[in-house]
Amino acid sequence: MNEYDSNRISDIASTIGFKKTNVSKDADCFVLNTCHIRQKATEKVYDEIGRVKKNFRNLKKPLVIVAGCVAQAESDEMIKREPYIDMVIGPQSYHKIADLILDYKRNNKKIDATEFDVVKKFDELNKIPNTQNKISSYITIQEGCDKFCHFCVVPYTRGPEYSRSFTQIIEEANTLVNNGAKEIILLGQNVNAYNYKKYRLSSLIKELDSIKNLKRIRFTTSHPKDMTKDLIESYRNCKKLMPLLHLPIQSGSNSILKSMNRKHDREYYLSVIKKLKNINKNIKISSDFIVGYPNETKKDFADTIDIIKKIGFINSYSFIFSPRPGTPAYDLTNQSEINTFSENKKKLKKLQNILDNFQLEYNKSFLNKYTEVLIENKLKKQEKYFGRTENMIPVIFDSNNCQSGELVSVKITSFNQRNLFGFHIDNKVKAA
Repeated sequence: MNEYDSNRISDIASTIGFKKTNVSKDADCFVLNTCHIRQKATEKVYDEIGRVKKNFRNLKKPLVIVAGCVAQAESDEMIKREPYIDMVIGPQSYHKIADLILDYKRNNKKIDATEFDVVKKFDELNKIPNTQNKISSYITIQEGCDKFCHFCVVPYTRGPEYSRSFTQIIEEANTLVNNGAKEIILLGQNVNAYNYKKYRLSSLIKELDSIKNLKRIRFTTSHPKDMTKDLIESYRNCKKLMPLLHLPIQSGSNSILKSMNRKHDREYYLSVIKKLKNINKNIKISSDFIVGYPNETKKDFADTIDIIKKIGFINSYSFIFSPRPGTPAYDLTNQSEINTFSENKKKLKKLQNILDNFQLEYNKSFLNKYTEVLIENKLKKQEKYFGRTENMIPVIFDSNNCQSGELVSVKITSFNQRNLFGFHIDNKVKAA
């Protein structure tokens, strides 16, 4: 979502004459679009500003803008902590960045723009064409969250759930396809909570499925409680919807899930997976896991390992619990005496080893077989191409005749933890 927002910030800034540069010291303005989901991400903001200060020590100071969720959470406290910052803009205010830059140039006063105005934001963004021209392109369809998981800052930094206009989304999708997109990934903090008038996420997928030159559809990130019957059936009815679902569970322990306020238990999660598999036997699941949540016992951790083994996730993200100020779990942190950081590191390593083994075994299953790959680009200075399988596995392969945006059949000849490797010859090779 931050990548999507960053592209749109660039589109808006271009309306007042700004252009992207890859040469740091040529920049008149730096925009740091930030994430507040973990403390490490927050601290990286100040590290990056430190690098900008160092690079411009003997040069004219650039305009420094912090956008995104850290800006929303810390607002003018950021400017007090680091006076080199000129402006903070929350994720629901970045549509005003062009006007705010002009205001700053006129008045030379620090700006704090962190009010919530999500409706106006998308109305304004709709007036500015999305210039993104990648083979795989993003569209934000939903923002905010009403779930209030006890570890999560999203409801406080992105606000309540809001679904964009169905028409706006389809118009943007057509623009991206006209720009060259062959795959569209629908985004939202709770993307499957999309609910605009009579339209649901399944309605969007069905409409996108009919766009002629679009080849693949994906969506992320989903909440188990919003995996409705109509959405599950999309995996049977919409051929362009890829058979990979990222469905965070966070923990396999019912006790921890309750403490997290996740609003589902492990049995419910497993029932959703069963329904998906019944609809489409080829569907694969990826997930998110938090290790060391306050008061997590050995039994709780064992339950998480158990559900990983039951489902066999092909790709997942896992982290040690990061207490975020303002969340209910933050208050639990000091009350928990069960887990030390070193113990949590050991648990995380064990969990990640198991996840990695599943991923490696899944990659191994492609060996000496053909798989369909959407080509995203040619590698620089090499006769090799990069693309992804239906289940998002990166593929690097040789070819004597192909181009970005094509769907080609690649024979896999080797693999590692993250990637598949192989070759493609013309378009005569047929998928096995």
